[in-house]
Amino acid sequence: MIFRLLFFEGGDYSIIVYFLLLILLGPPALLSGIGIILFRKSFRRAGKILFIIAGIYLIVGLGICGALLGGF
Repeated sequence: MIFRLLFFEGGDYSIIVYFLLLILLGPPALLSGIGIILFRKSFRRAGKILFIIAGIYLIVGLGICGALLGGF
C-alpha cells in the first residue's frame, strides 16, 4: 500500500508557494495602488478607505497564508 503511494509523490511544489504569495500580497498591492490614485485625485476619503481595507487584508492574509506557509 505505501509502495503504491510513493508513485503519487510529486516533484516540485514551489508553484503552490508562489500562488499563496500572490493571494497574500496581490490584493493589498492592487488596493493600495488604486488608493494612491484616488488619494492624489479629489477622492481623498475613498483613498483612505482603500488604504485601510488593504491593511486589514494584509494583516489577515499574513495570519492565514503565513500559517499555511509556515507549516502550522
